[in-house]
Amino acid sequence: MLRRVIAQPQARIGAVLAGIVVLLALAGPLLLPWATGYSSTDFAGRPFQPDGVLGTDNLGRDVLSRFLDGGTRLLLYAALATLLGLVLGTVLGMLAAYRGGRIDSVIMRGNDVLLAIPQLVFALLAITVLGPQGWVLVTVIGVTHAPRIARVARAATASVINEDYIKAAQMYAVPQWKILFSEVLPNITGPLMVELGLRMTYSIGAVASLSFLGLGMQPPTADWGLMINENRIALVLQPWGVILPVIAIALLTVGINLIADSLARASATLNVEDKE
Repeated sequence: MLRRVIAQPQARIGAVLAGIVVLLALAGPLLLPWATGYSSTDFAGRPFQPDGVLGTDNLGRDVLSRFLDGGTRLLLYAALATLLGLVLGTVLGMLAAYRGGRIDSVIMRGNDVLLAIPQLVFALLAITVLGPQGWVLVTVIGVTHAPRIARVARAATASVINEDYIKAAQMYAVPQWKILFSEVLPNITGPLMVELGLRMTYSIGAVASLSFLGLGMQPPTADWGLMINENRIALVLQPWGVILPVIAIALLTVGINLIADSLARASATLNVEDKE
């Protein structure tokens, strides 16, 4: 599977694009303040001035320092939210398909209820009530991902539960949880990995959007979504405070999408070969 993904040019391009942004986000905070002369909260001059490498932001802080320090939390929260959604959705989807009947109906109807609520509206309500804290962002975004992942996991599980190796495990009275996690799960990882890539891109967009709206990371925290909101009022005068985080988020999203597309193609090819 991995070799099939790497063999695709778009997967390699996606890995390079995403890798550059991830490396920058993780290494950026370690470069401060000696790389720029300022930390992300130090005042470097008057607001929106061309002082320094890329100028200053709305409060006179160094734009480059804010940018280097602003990607870590975005990546961390997006990754945790995606992982939470993947775990919840996979467990619920496998359980619904394997048990069927009333349990299947309850789980999938609950999914339908969550899917009927717009993701951003649900996040806004939860954050307004609980406050703009990191664990709230992760939980809300992860929970809204779970129904979509559950549908994929349910469909994938339904396609393998009638296989001979599953029936053999049932015949030997293997516990259901062990069948699900040792027999079913390894055989549905292809679709789940594709969904993982898609959900990661949505998580990045959701975290950045909430920060832009003032419901994510709060000042004076350095964050790419927050930087866009803080500096958009002087986009013409001092564009770097907006352009840098926009480019970084766009490259990361495009890179992960290319990898997800490659995973989908590799998974489809593998399924065709298995059927033959």
